[in-house]
Amino acid sequence: MNIGIAADHAGFDLKKRLTACLKAEGHKVSDFGDREPIPTDDYPDFVAPLAQAVADRKVSRGIAICGSGVGASVAANKVAGVRAGLIGDCFSARQGVEDDDMNVLCLGAGVTGPDLALVLVRMFLNARFKRADRFRRRLKKVAALEKRR
Repeated sequence: MNIGIAADHAGFDLKKRLTACLKAEGHKVSDFGDREPIPTDDYPDFVAPLAQAVADRKVSRGIAICGSGVGASVAANKVAGVRAGLIGDCFSARQGVEDDDMNVLCLGAGVTGPDLALVLVRMFLNARFKRADRFRRRLKKVAALEKRR
């Protein structure tokens, strides 16, 4: 799978660790930055291009990381076609994809340890959208909200 990943300075170390693990597992990983941990960087500068690549289907799914994951989630969800979720548990990592077709996983490096983060990423990547009528109906409503902006 071609995965996009982005992080600010707060998520930089976790991004490096996840990237190495994903590549070792055979995934192609596109890094949207930051390229080094610069304390004055801003997460939207990296998360927005990642989210756009997901929306444009240049990458299959995205992983966005900042200190809490909240800012990354807020920024990613501003891009039409992106369904980003701040995830800290296994159920939501799977269910977010299966029911809501989540395509960007957001993590908080300051609140999620690297071992759990890898488990969550694997669950996110292995999950598939169920395409049940009720889930598609809900996503149509979400898409209508995006058009109202």
